[in-house]
Amino acid sequence: TRGETTTASGFGAPVAAETIETADGERLHCWTLTHSRPRATVVYFHGNGGNLSVWAPILAGVYHQGFTVVAFDYRGYGLSTGRPSERGLYRDADAILEHAWRRVERPEPLVYWGRSLGTTVAAYAATVRPPDGIILESGFPDARSLTRSSPPMAFLALFSTYRFPTAELMRRADAPALIMHGDQDRVVPYQLGRALFEQIGDPKQF
Repeated sequence: TRGETTTASGFGAPVAAETIETADGERLHCWTLTHSRPRATVVYFHGNGGNLSVWAPILAGVYHQGFTVVAFDYRGYGLSTGRPSERGLYRDADAILEHAWRRVERPEPLVYWGRSLGTTVAAYAATVRPPDGIILESGFPDARSLTRSSPPMAFLALFSTYRFPTAELMRRADAPALIMHGDQDRVVPYQLGRALFEQIGDPKQF
């Protein structure tokens, strides 16, 4: 959805809002929650629903655990320009990676965290610039498996060119992976998280 109704500052986290330009001219709305003594920087790739405002309590929660957080709205979401597409999401990831890698002071670890739709985008990001670790929450191996198993996502079948090949991308990535999935997930079934875990290489943990 478009717009912004709240920020992570409403949940006790400092937020700096920025605009990041993509290579194809879109402008992405980005939040940075800077921790004074970060254990790591987390680049957060949110799910399909809502916009940054919806994910604000989660982002603040990660911050309060001792992490700097970089999060953004995909093109067409929130205050970002454009319209979403699979190729466009990857271009968004390219722009955010350039921004995040510039600000991280090594040897501070860098972690990518993708949720649902964001697992594919995070997996793509890991093939471009390998992080120190990647978290895939509520993920799936690819779009075909998702449309077969999840009625709420059946609309993706209308877009036959959409692949979202999370497992394939992860096999090309060079990063230890933590896979998380709720066993009561009604949008992305639990068995798809297990399938994703089984289809990627080591090191990994479910």
